[in-house]
This record gives sequence, C-alpha cells and structure tokens, in this order.
Amino acid sequence: MRLKFWLQSPWCKAVLLTLLLSGAALNAIAWMQARAMTHYVEHGERTTQPEKLSLSEKAWIVLTGVKLPRPINHQTPQAVGLLYQTHQIALPDGERLEAWFVPSEHSHGVVVLFPPYGASKQALLAPCKILHELGYDTLLVDFRGVGGSSGSETTLGVREAKDVAQAVSYVQQKWSGRPILLYGASMGAVAVMRAIAHEGIAPSAVILESPFDRLLNTVKHRFEAMSIPPFPGAELIVWWGGWQQRIDGFAHNPIEYAKEIKCPVLLMYGEYDKRVTLQEVKSILDTLPGQKQLVVFSAVGHGSLADDDPQRWKQQVQQFLQE
Repeated sequence: MRLKFWLQSPWCKAVLLTLLLSGAALNAIAWMQARAMTHYVEHGERTTQPEKLSLSEKAWIVLTGVKLPRPINHQTPQAVGLLYQTHQIALPDGERLEAWFVPSEHSHGVVVLFPPYGASKQALLAPCKILHELGYDTLLVDFRGVGGSSGSETTLGVREAKDVAQAVSYVQQKWSGRPILLYGASMGAVAVMRAIAHEGIAPSAVILESPFDRLLNTVKHRFEAMSIPPFPGAELIVWWGGWQQRIDGFAHNPIEYAKEIKCPVLLMYGEYDKRVTLQEVKSILDTLPGQKQLVVFSAVGHGSLADDDPQRWKQQVQQFLQE
C-alpha cells in the first residue's frame, strides 16, 4: 500500500519523468555522437583535439558532436619525389577505391598501405618514401569514404577490412608472383588485422602502428580525453554506432583478430599515445601466435611514426624485413 501511494504521489511522478527525460536525452546525444564519428561532412574545419579544447568548447562538442570533414588528398607521391600511377579498384557493391602505385626499380615485393581514422592516403607518403628506398613497390589505398574513393562514411575498421581484402586481391591479379606485405596505422592497422582474421587474406608480413585492442576501449579513451566519465556514454555510442552501420561494435576487437595472424608482425607504438595505451598494444602482442616484435618510439604520440622519427622507423622496418 505504501509503494502504491508513493508511486501515485506527484513527487514520485516528477522523479520518474526526470529519469525518463534524462535517459532519452543521453541516448539522443549518444546517437548524434555516434553518427558524427562515422559520417564525414563535406565542408568545415575539423574539431580540435580534445586536449586542446576549453571547458566551454568541450561542453559544446558534447551537445553538438564532433565535426569531421571528408578527408581529401592535397598531396601526391610527387611531393616526396616519387613517380606514381593512379588505380581504381572496383568493389562488389558498386563502390570503388582509389590507390596510388609507386613502383620500385628492383622490387622485393609490394607493400599495401592503409591510412588511419579520419585520414586519406596522403598520410602514407612518409612510410611510402622509406619503403621505396628499401626497394619495395607500394600501393597507397584510400578506404571508402575518404580521398578519391567513393562514399562518405567509416566503420572504424569493420567494413574497411573488406577494402583491405579487395586491395590485396587486386595486387594479386595485377602484380602476381610478388610477395605482399601490409602496413596499417591506427584504424588502418585494425582493418588489416580484421581482414586477416575474417576475410581470409594471407600476407607475407604485416607492419602495424598503434592498433586499439577493443573498439569500446578506444571510445572510452575519447571520453577520458574530454575529462568525462566514460560510462555509460561510451557503451551507448558503440551500441548506437553499430545500429546505424549495421555492425556489432562490441565484437570489433583486434585482440581477438590477433589470434588468427600467423605471419611475422612488427608492432610499433609512440610512448605519448593518448588514444591507445601501451598495455593494450602489449596485450595484442601477447596474443599474436607467430613471429612478432614490438618497438616503442620515445617522445612521440598517436600519429605517423615515419613522420615523427623517420630515421628510427626506417631502421626498425629494414631490420624487420631483412629478418
């Protein structure tokens, strides 16, 4: 009787209504944030990194979402003194990938390179130049949604794994008989790992920079960068993002993909990385069943290690490839 009386009281109704509205508002914000993270916009400036935002700017971003303009290519391999050819790779669903092929005079194999989240293939010019110096053909690939490829969305490595597999198939047909190696940075590394585990590709070796271990963890790190408690916002964003893209975000876990990678792996990581922790990368390393190596670059963060420390990057990659 007391419970019935309490539930019928105006005070109880006000509390329940407040909780209901708060839950609806939280889900609406999570839906909007998930869409902003997976859909590129055509114009505008990219949202500043969370660490550089003021408190008021962070509050505004929470309410309105990040802005991620569709990445485009402002530079080509000519910017680093390399001749190249542009290739179009057809996809089964009618979309296409654009890629740059940089040939080597005496090729040891073809390295297929994939960019990080929110970047096009121009972000791969530094590692491309070094790999060219080491005597490898390179194929720099735009994922769907960026650069010269079709589309305007990203799935943070899920659908992109199919792009990796299609690019590898293209190389096998176009330059058959040559060893194929894969390079991926951040989301590109995750897509490579998923492609090996789920799409059945078998490269000779892979070079991975700063892959996250679980999608949920990398979303949590973005909350932490904003000085916001990640629960339950991170879980809601992963759920709504998965619903929007028709994927299971909670099952997008590279630490599980690592179990299926039997070829030699070079893992590289920047010690000041605020998007992926060293422990997460070490967990992936421990899961890899084959030949593996982890190299930690000092005084650099989450970005292109070949840009930040080209000399050491070349040294480590050359040693790995020779072995």
